[in-house]
Amino acid sequence: MGEAYIVAASRTAGGRKGGKLKDWHPVDLAANVLNDLIDRTKADPALVEDVIMGCVGQVGEQGINVGRNAVLASRLPESVPGTSVDRQCGSSQQALQFAAQAVMSGTMDIVIAAGVESMTRVPMGLSAALPAQNGFGTYMSPGIQEQYPNIQFSQFVGAEMVAKKYGLNRDQMDEFSFQSHQRAIAATQAGAFKNEIVAIEVTDAEGNKTLHTVDEGIRFEASLEGIKGVKLLREDGCLTAASSSQICDGASGV
Repeated sequence: MGEAYIVAASRTAGGRKGGKLKDWHPVDLAANVLNDLIDRTKADPALVEDVIMGCVGQVGEQGINVGRNAVLASRLPESVPGTSVDRQCGSSQQALQFAAQAVMSGTMDIVIAAGVESMTRVPMGLSAALPAQNGFGTYMSPGIQEQYPNIQFSQFVGAEMVAKKYGLNRDQMDEFSFQSHQRAIAATQAGAFKNEIVAIEVTDAEGNKTLHTVDEGIRFEASLEGIKGVKLLREDGCLTAASSSQICDGASGV
């Protein structure tokens, strides 16, 4: 079996919900990353054999194969195919695994693995809520409900189950969250992320054009006491908004 190599990597700086990336259509946000990968590698874009893009909310602006739409919005030729993957919070990681498998098996030589999500423009849960609100049913089929009666599936429930399985408590999770922010702050201030971030032009409230290059999800003023004071998501659990993944806008690719 052959080996797969990451030749280049690019990402936008993360944007908080309603933040600096709120005006960017997710397809165009992803296209910026694809274009940056072309520039970084200086490879012939026509040699790219597939673009595999992870995305959870595949509805609305992220619907109808967001991976292919990002190709069409980029400088990649339209001969390059694109597909979309939904493995919930692991979608982009799965895209990377599929891309590596394609190269290692010898099926393809050059593949882009990417991901995009605008949780501002496509809110969390919209792909399930929108059809249900319009009379088109729910993903909870009779067969699922028969096997899992009165059980709701969610990433939050899954996280609580994992925490219980491995004996993690709230204090450990809060301390890890605080440490994560401290490390991200130190890395940002040291310029460790500078080379991987593609600058995105944004417009501020006064109408001024600026470049977005710093992750908005990093809490530069976070304190352990503040994190410990955040309300639990459920009374018998240990997860809070402070120890959960952020609601974020952004795109990345390798």
